[in-house]
Amino acid sequence: MRIRLPRRWAALAAAAALLAGAGTWTAVASDGEPPVHREDTVLAMPGARIDTSFFTAGGGGRRPAVLLGHGFGGAKDDVRGQAEQLARDGYAVLTWTARGFGASGGRIGLNDPDHEVKDVRRLVDWLAKRPEVRLDAPGDPRVGVSGVSYGGAISLLAAGHDRRVDAIAPQITYWNLADALFPDGVFKKLWAGIFFTTGAGTGPGTGPGAGVAPPAGDRPPTGDAPAPGPDTNTGTGTATGPGAGTAGGARPAAGRPAAAPPAAACGRFQPELCAMYERIAVSGRPDAAARALLEARSPSAVADRIKVPTLVVQGRSDSLFPLSHGDAIAEAVAGNGAPVAVDWIAGGHDGGDAEAERVHARITDWFDRYLKGDTTQDTGPAFRVSRSGGVDSTDGRATLRGATADRYPGLRAGARALPLAGPTQTFRNPAGANPPGISAVPGVSGGLSQLSSLGVGVSVDFPGQHARFETPPLGEPLRVTGSPTVRVRVASDSGEAVLFGKVYDVGPDGRQQVLPAQLVAPVRVGDARAGRTVELALPAVDHEVEAGHRLRLVLAATDLGYASPVAPAAYTVSLAGGGLSVPTAPTVRTEAAGLPWWVWGLPAGGVLVAAALLLTARRRTAAPAPDPELADVPLTISGLTKRYAGSTDAYAVRDLSFRVEKGQVLGLLGPNGAGKTTTLRMLMGLIAPDDGEVRVFGHAVRPGAPVLSRVGAFVEGAGFLPHLSGRENLELYWRATGRPAADAHLDEALEIAGLGGALARAVRTYSQGMRQRLAIAQAMLGLPDLLILDEPTNGLDPPQIREMRDVMIRYAAGGRTVIVSSHLLSEVEQSCTHLVVMDRGRLVQAGPVAEITGSGDTLLVTTEGDPPDHLVEKVGALPGVGSATRTEGGLLVRLDGATAAALVADLVRLDVPVTGVGPHRRLEDAFLTLIGGGGAA
Repeated sequence: MRIRLPRRWAALAAAAALLAGAGTWTAVASDGEPPVHREDTVLAMPGARIDTSFFTAGGGGRRPAVLLGHGFGGAKDDVRGQAEQLARDGYAVLTWTARGFGASGGRIGLNDPDHEVKDVRRLVDWLAKRPEVRLDAPGDPRVGVSGVSYGGAISLLAAGHDRRVDAIAPQITYWNLADALFPDGVFKKLWAGIFFTTGAGTGPGTGPGAGVAPPAGDRPPTGDAPAPGPDTNTGTGTATGPGAGTAGGARPAAGRPAAAPPAAACGRFQPELCAMYERIAVSGRPDAAARALLEARSPSAVADRIKVPTLVVQGRSDSLFPLSHGDAIAEAVAGNGAPVAVDWIAGGHDGGDAEAERVHARITDWFDRYLKGDTTQDTGPAFRVSRSGGVDSTDGRATLRGATADRYPGLRAGARALPLAGPTQTFRNPAGANPPGISAVPGVSGGLSQLSSLGVGVSVDFPGQHARFETPPLGEPLRVTGSPTVRVRVASDSGEAVLFGKVYDVGPDGRQQVLPAQLVAPVRVGDARAGRTVELALPAVDHEVEAGHRLRLVLAATDLGYASPVAPAAYTVSLAGGGLSVPTAPTVRTEAAGLPWWVWGLPAGGVLVAAALLLTARRRTAAPAPDPELADVPLTISGLTKRYAGSTDAYAVRDLSFRVEKGQVLGLLGPNGAGKTTTLRMLMGLIAPDDGEVRVFGHAVRPGAPVLSRVGAFVEGAGFLPHLSGRENLELYWRATGRPAADAHLDEALEIAGLGGALARAVRTYSQGMRQRLAIAQAMLGLPDLLILDEPTNGLDPPQIREMRDVMIRYAAGGRTVIVSSHLLSEVEQSCTHLVVMDRGRLVQAGPVAEITGSGDTLLVTTEGDPPDHLVEKVGALPGVGSATRTEGGLLVRLDGATAAALVADLVRLDVPVTGVGPHRRLEDAFLTLIGGGGAA
């Protein structure tokens, strides 16, 4: 909506034109909110013209100001939505496009104190002259600075170089740029290459996050620089609502000066930066001059001068600027005596949930407290970390929940020593450092790190190129919050070793391994010819390790994201004592929701449930004596037979016999009408067999038999009271059994089921998937030794099915037994250790999954979208690959000599958007063969 400008504003615009071209004012109003006025101005600065926008809303009067910076390769429009909201919240907000990007001139200096930092100081000068901005003193506006990544670093540098800055909120940014690109003396070649090559002016859509939606606008610059000439701005700048900025934000507005082509050698970078990159990229090894150049442009260079309240927002999914950078920021600012709060979000430069709405609200609260001086404003906890909170009941998406502490714990709090085992191992750095191991792969498939949060492992460590050491299986869940450490002794026949340390979470079957956030820590060890003991700081994570899982320490010679020595070398590594030191941050907790008062007013439905259970408990019949030889066997079925009602020769189940041992996850398979559900109903004592016997831990099963207290079941579906929460329904159910509350083991069952924050919601808000998970949790109350599940994945979407699979595996990991009937063959294959196949009421085959299916030589490669024909042909032509065919969700690749690890490396090289790789064991073929091509299971 265009408005007429009062004369006073017109005069101000004319005054601004003395500094730059004529500014334009626009406004937008949303229902019930004040209109936001925006003034677009190009400010003349030494060596560049800087494109800016100024936002205000509401009536007259002075207000605090906020400067909002954008990410690398972005522009001012990337932060327009946040700027408009801050304006509505009572701030004067100035956004700008940094040198070398978008419509601004000049060259990229990576936040050079002599250029970009001085630009910010001049922006503060400009704010001090605005009549809308509150002043602390003449020429000193009340001002805060915030930004993401590149813009986050400028907020820190501004606070260190300009005492007029009053508060800052840097997000997913760096403390020392040399440490970010040269960690421990190792060149982070992939990330550096993305930034420097795209910064050379290759155009939008080719840099970090191209096609993968980076969290906050780290994008490649366009290469467009305004041509020499008068500073003008004739664009309309019309705002269309909150967040109306363009996705790329890097193209000049209509009517702005035409762009000049970039310099041939360095694009839009300062020549010294381009020369540094080319030198390091060729040598593969950072030198002292390169470190000095980047350190001088880093916030760490002014560490002792950042003395303002600082909200540090750092990403858990970030191989570029990991959590250690946020930790260094917090330590330095707190050491200067300024207030600090730390917030670890789920996303980062490798993708994931940026939690923009929550983070922007917290930044506003922070500025309300320290810019507006509102001492009643709650700025949030001193430390917060976002963790997985299960599945949202309304849309089936993964949810987040916050864990907090009243003090920032750092990266080493609550260290717990875990024993590591493994012999001295020798491995090699291959000539040319190829093929490299794989961890994080920036720019591929939206960030492979996100798959680790889904329990999918995509990392590759090649045989003969790494050493590994393992802990014993954990007896209880362990939350790792911070940076694990380990002491090792390293020797190299070349005198130097470059190693990449990482910690895997390995499941009970040994096959499923997950590298949290795909993070790896490089280290360069010198003077190692005779051996040298070093302490390695491994990647900082926040990760839950389940009971029964192990931690695996891997030290690899190569990694795709880093430069390794090109000369071959042999490395020898051994443990130096002390085990793996794992930080647990015990003060970081999430409070469980309490029960509201009205839960004790039990509705009539609860009374009916209790009455039904009591009636069932009284239906007891005489049973044979227990068999002591079967006391430790969860289930034995002998000659089990059940005829259809009213029939003498038509059988639902006939002469069925099999045995189930502790720790097994047994899949009961068969076509429709095979007798699976009838078998489960007899096993539970719900119906009596016509012949044969079911024994659970040696006791014969009869309706109401005491041994059934050791059995949990989900067979007929669960009925819940819709107005009660999930937790309240479970507590009510357990009270109705008459058993002591302590025997319920409610928290343990909920932890295994992984229901998360949805437990506090009324069940009427649950999706079908959430109701299914709650029913499974109900079956697990009391932690029964035998858990029986009939079609537990009905109504679940693929992510929920995967979670259900993990629930079953976790439950059996503690030595308990799970029996599951399912028609999803792929899920049975992935989750079950053993199978019982039935057809027409009879046993067809029983045994381990591998024996029934065979291992096969075909891999299933799942991808984002359907791969094009030319890519399928390239994969099929790879050495050691027999064939590649497109299938639903990806490719079926038949190996003919190649290993799975080599295949993954080739797929990444071909830019195949891989989301997972696993065996394709053809259970479907085996099943159809066993039942003679019958119906679906």
